[in-house]
Amino acid sequence: MSRHDTIIIGGGHNGLVAASYLARAGQSVLVVEKNDWVGGAAVSRSLYPGFTYSNCSYVSSLFRPEIMRDLELPKYGLQILPYEGGAVLTQDGGYLATHRNHDANRREFARHSPRDAEAYDRYSRDVMRHCRFIRPLLMRTPPDPSRLRPRDLGELAYLGRKVFEMSERQIYEMIRFWTISISDYLDEYFENPVIKGYLAVSAIIGTALGPMSPGSAYVLLHHYMGDVDGNVGAWGFARGGMGAITQALKNSFEDAGGEIRAGSGVARVLVKNGRAYGVALENGDTYMGNRIVSNMDVKRTFLKHVDEDDLPGDFVRQVKNFKIRGSSGKLNIALDAAPKFTALPEGAPMYRGDLHFTDSIERMERAYDDWKAGHFSRDPFQDMMIPTMIDPTMTPPGKHFMSCFVQYAPPKIEGRDWSDADRDAFGQTVIDQIEDYAPGFKNLILHAEVRTPRELEAEVGLTEGNIFQGELTFDQLLFNRPVPGYAQYRSPIKDLWICGSSTHPGGGVMGAPGRNAAAEILRETRGPNQISDAYAVF
Repeated sequence: MSRHDTIIIGGGHNGLVAASYLARAGQSVLVVEKNDWVGGAAVSRSLYPGFTYSNCSYVSSLFRPEIMRDLELPKYGLQILPYEGGAVLTQDGGYLATHRNHDANRREFARHSPRDAEAYDRYSRDVMRHCRFIRPLLMRTPPDPSRLRPRDLGELAYLGRKVFEMSERQIYEMIRFWTISISDYLDEYFENPVIKGYLAVSAIIGTALGPMSPGSAYVLLHHYMGDVDGNVGAWGFARGGMGAITQALKNSFEDAGGEIRAGSGVARVLVKNGRAYGVALENGDTYMGNRIVSNMDVKRTFLKHVDEDDLPGDFVRQVKNFKIRGSSGKLNIALDAAPKFTALPEGAPMYRGDLHFTDSIERMERAYDDWKAGHFSRDPFQDMMIPTMIDPTMTPPGKHFMSCFVQYAPPKIEGRDWSDADRDAFGQTVIDQIEDYAPGFKNLILHAEVRTPRELEAEVGLTEGNIFQGELTFDQLLFNRPVPGYAQYRSPIKDLWICGSSTHPGGGVMGAPGRNAAAEILRETRGPNQISDAYAVF
């Protein structure tokens, strides 16, 4: 039986990133994937004739440009198409246009509130200062503050230097920002409810928090840290759907000599004498490796695929307490033609970006109240996009694909599992809401895929359907992610590693957890002085 240097469990984007770096470093790497395709949540799938769906993740910004360069992903066809903005459609029939350009945004804000237009410069300056603090940490392994190893002390000193580059007031503001609600934070700058509702959007995407929940402001920052073509905070569509990212990673990995076995999931990680040495698949196949790297979330890895007797009791308790709470659903809709929203001029550029209906923080919070009561939102928040306005390769000529990311959808309905009837009612609620703003929309629908946390967990392996593999709250960040003492991609079992979004720096199609995990593996196997310049950013 052949033996590999490394076996990666899960062909999602972080698993493929880690696999590609290790293969390029000369390792024999095998990726095992339960589905018949790779990509995890970043996939392009044909679910209706002639149409390509981005049926889970749907936009790109967070994916690190360093990874794109290192793994030569444009060579394998990856192209990110930036979009310019979007709109919030209001209940009174108006709209707030949004733009990637700061000055254009400021002018639109002035149409709704001259005072808020003036505050927008101050707000943007302050948020970007927080971004500048966080962004350099994305590609660094968190220090372990409980240990006195030179590298941990060096990383703590690095953090200290960054903190003390700020003024005393800025330090207080940063600590406060990480724990405050986005509602309270925006109240310090703005007065117009539509503007505040628009700016609060990034603070609730993918998280089981409402805009009035403490800690939601950081989630906004997490979404602001990406870039497209060097434009910080910009977003775009992967040409051909989000699967273009993972297909480019797959091709890069295979060109480096990597191997993929798809079609059967891992039943368990093989452990003996405190060391991982292989994986047993559900189809009965067994593969041996010098190390095992799990791209699954921390709960799925250690509570479902590792014998609890092989783990310390304290670690198991911490993993069980790690917060992974599903809050999102998704509709993917094939359309016979472009919808027409009553509030928007025909052909308006806002159609080419993200469209929202939730026009105030209070309305958003009421949607969250439904989630807390164990029900999907009756008046949900939608992050709705029509990527075919920019990328016509996804549909036949004249047709369109619409992606609707929806908050809030709980992992269980009033304490019980989702039924097909619940799923259908959720989908109908979303479609009815769109119809209110775009009369005739229902007549354009050729096909609709409805995905609740149940479908996200069953197909993609996201526990409770949580798209970040764990809440992005202050208690689960940096050296606390996933649990204290194990934030450096290692586990209590020797040679069992973890590289998914449950690790630092968290979720989204970013790739940083996979790259950082590969860096740590190479440091351990080759020594810090033997890593080639291609990986020297570690």
